[in-house]
Amino acid sequence: MTRAVQQEPALQPLDQYNQALMAQVAPPDWVNPTPVDRYDLVVIGAGTAGLVVAAGAAGLGLGLKVALIEKSLLGGDCLNVGCVPSKCLIRSSRVVAEMRAAAAYGIQPPESVQVHFGQVMQRMRQIRAEISPHDAAARFRDLGVDVFLGPAQFVSQDAIAVESSQLRFKKAVIATGARASQPAIPGLAAAGFLTNETVFSLIECPPRLAVIGGGPIGCELAQTLQRLGSQVTLLHQSPQLLNKEDQEASELIQFQFLQEQIQLILGSTVEKVELTPAGKVIHYQVEGKTNTIVVDEILVGVGRSPNVEGLNLEVVGVDYNTGQGVIVDDTLRTTNPRIFAAGDICMNWKFTHAADAAARIVIKNALFSPFGLGRSKLSQLVMPWVTYTDPEVAHVGLSEQEAIAQGLQPQTIKIPLSDVDRALTDGETTGFLKILHPRGSDRILGATLVARHAGEMISEITLAIATKQGLNALSGVIHPYPTQAEAIKKAADAYRRTLLSDRTRSLLRLLARVS
Repeated sequence: MTRAVQQEPALQPLDQYNQALMAQVAPPDWVNPTPVDRYDLVVIGAGTAGLVVAAGAAGLGLGLKVALIEKSLLGGDCLNVGCVPSKCLIRSSRVVAEMRAAAAYGIQPPESVQVHFGQVMQRMRQIRAEISPHDAAARFRDLGVDVFLGPAQFVSQDAIAVESSQLRFKKAVIATGARASQPAIPGLAAAGFLTNETVFSLIECPPRLAVIGGGPIGCELAQTLQRLGSQVTLLHQSPQLLNKEDQEASELIQFQFLQEQIQLILGSTVEKVELTPAGKVIHYQVEGKTNTIVVDEILVGVGRSPNVEGLNLEVVGVDYNTGQGVIVDDTLRTTNPRIFAAGDICMNWKFTHAADAAARIVIKNALFSPFGLGRSKLSQLVMPWVTYTDPEVAHVGLSEQEAIAQGLQPQTIKIPLSDVDRALTDGETTGFLKILHPRGSDRILGATLVARHAGEMISEITLAIATKQGLNALSGVIHPYPTQAEAIKKAADAYRRTLLSDRTRSLLRLLARVS
């Protein structure tokens, strides 16, 4: 038996909560098991995709030999530096916003809302530690998975090395995920910067914070840290935030950010960064003119880079590139038919729920599709996503531009939240629902929802698309009153009203007379 190499803790500060977390997902005394002669499946990477593949295969009760390898922290980004910690901070920041807006509800707010940033971060670390047993090394060992801690690389067509062991495999899965991209900005590295992988180690709130990147990560953290005490300046190359979303949704989020006094510098290019006694000086250009801002910290959120380095993929003939990651077909098989991939390492959808769904496809295709029969395909998934700003932006299906490109002649039904009674009673009327359908059909092509709880509401529309239920079906679904999800029924009813042509009305009049 070989002992895993002990590494410095990846998460700071090393308080009782982070120690509890590390004890679960990177136990310092972990002893790697003795490998079996040959594994049915070896999974490299213990983020969401890897964990679901390993647990799913081992938990079927078929006696499959499964190994899971992780060089850092089980749970991957989602548990440690992504979904879980970010949503903890977002919740605290919403409390701040609600307290400041209390007067609108007839409640006298305090003269000044005091944010104890250290306690906010401590709460996050505590909750993260409480969730960590779900992804613990010991839990997966108890599920029947051989868990190996340490870096992995392919060493032959059927073997992977980890520490001093070699694991022979019938099939393998690459699920090594992605990391925060570092833009090639002169002086940035020397000045120092934060990413989603380091921002959750803060113990003090930066008084002046620059966020580079106006995508989902940049927008979520910009609004959150502004509410928690930073003066945030957000720089983004595009002329609008969240430029992959519906334009009206992006404009609404921009307006909300300006209302919260986040400084937006859109259509900008960062030229260089300098570290000075006054702070970190960012030189940027807008419309050909160079300007500067001085901040205490810089948070970079400009995308993700796949973790392909060090795997020795050439040995097993797995094609990849440093931008896209591992190359897979629609069944998530790599260019080596015995090796599959799932999650951020190979997919454009870089979401936890996408990695989970892809992992389920891999289990079926790698283990239960002999000769390629009955394989599931990634393109068959109906994938929703949510940006957790306040209000949230949720989307599923096609955008209007995509629908037009496919020649579908989309029609748009829009329901402002100001038309929804529960949104009025909640004081949450900022937002809307848009549903696209083809001309002359109730088939739902796609939807965008901007609402305080959009992420909780989008699943009904996702289910309708996935099960091929149209707007007529949604119109017949009884929605409790009052709820904000009534916006979906209102949209469906609005479609039904479009069916009332003059001929239909004449027929209805006739039926009414003879009934």
